[in-house]
Amino acid sequence: MINITEVAETNAMIEKENLDVRTITMGINLFDCIDGDLDRLCGNIYNKIRSKAGRLVEVGEHIAKSYGIPVVNKRISVTPIATIGAAACRTSADYVRIAKTLDEAAGSIGVNLIGGYSAIISKGMTDKEVIFLDSIPEALAVTTRLCSSVNVGSTKTGINMDAIRKMGEIVKLTSERSYGTESLGCAKLVVFCNAPDDNPFMAGAFHGMTEGEAVINVGVSGPGVVKAALESVRGESFEVLCETIKKTAFKITRVGQLVAREAARELNVPFGIVDLSLAPTPAIGDSVADILKEIGLEHPGAPGTTAALALLNDQVKKGGVMASSYVGGLSGAFIPVSEDRGMIEAVNAGALTLEKLEAMTCVCSVGLDMIAIPGDTSAATISGIIADEMAIGMVNQKTTAVRLIPAIGMKVGDTLNFGGLFGEAPIMPVNSFSCESFIAREGRIPAPIHSFKN
Repeated sequence: MINITEVAETNAMIEKENLDVRTITMGINLFDCIDGDLDRLCGNIYNKIRSKAGRLVEVGEHIAKSYGIPVVNKRISVTPIATIGAAACRTSADYVRIAKTLDEAAGSIGVNLIGGYSAIISKGMTDKEVIFLDSIPEALAVTTRLCSSVNVGSTKTGINMDAIRKMGEIVKLTSERSYGTESLGCAKLVVFCNAPDDNPFMAGAFHGMTEGEAVINVGVSGPGVVKAALESVRGESFEVLCETIKKTAFKITRVGQLVAREAARELNVPFGIVDLSLAPTPAIGDSVADILKEIGLEHPGAPGTTAALALLNDQVKKGGVMASSYVGGLSGAFIPVSEDRGMIEAVNAGALTLEKLEAMTCVCSVGLDMIAIPGDTSAATISGIIADEMAIGMVNQKTTAVRLIPAIGMKVGDTLNFGGLFGEAPIMPVNSFSCESFIAREGRIPAPIHSFKN
């Protein structure tokens, strides 16, 4: 039972501290859409998405109105398209045709984004998957709602360096192809190690191979709520600090659990997971960086930052796990630069560098996220940055990701402005020394010794 005090607390979180349900995401299995004829395949995909998710936006808005809980985004994820399209696609243009179909289906329903233009190539690539990768820059340039992700490594299989070399080139081409839209295509493209099957957050969402026919996953967020709670215990011990974060995370997750159950019931689709992630937005007061400052740092990037982030991430997970039997996805703390006003300020102050962000990703939820770099950065250097982050994920048995935006025509000191959810990003300096000979090697980096558990 929820008492009147908890109701009042939740209302305050919503009205004053930016608590929201970041997304209701319906995952849809497309395996039964597979056909060797491209026209029939696209028709099957369009009809399947429409039939399963036709009421998603309506239900999300109804829940928001009924409970007074903002449901910011309604999204769809689908089975990785590299697999679904393999039988029908002969060229990259064929895959782009599927991309347009996905975008049209999402638009007809009214969802914000659709994910799953994806490939799982952590050990090797088929000929069709290579064709799929070549389609990504064009697919993201000619669509508005489509998001793409590629998993290039795992703790079990190692790191596919051939795929990483290819992805460095793809990121560059995506930026060039979306020139004139502030390289927005790259903001919808993420490279993973150990990608989870049940991630509702874009750009990395896809409906996992182990999932059922359809599922409802919910992502909740509340950096402002956590910061407000910590203001009341300023100067207290680490024990008090940790207990406060855990209790707050519990309350946030209960809100997500409620919305997830209601959405699943109204749509007659199984409930999957609640992803409790402190995912910031460009709005003032909705910043993970501000939480780190409340913990005691002048700016993120100061000595002690990695320890403070590790503490925050762990306590958020501990509180969330107690509030729901099914917590999953990328639960913890996100540190995207462009989407977090406090992170932007730290970069502009000179406190936060790419190398420090990489260190922080060892203990946060994902990785190097929404980071703008000079447009003349080479494909090999981008591949090297991706490889470093994938190695962190592989060795530490955690999900890591990279979302880099080479800003064509821009240099360090300039600012890339996406607007909306993606915010703005100061162009960060990149180490200028070459890694081309390393990236040019073929094959894969073997799995670490601790992966052998069978």
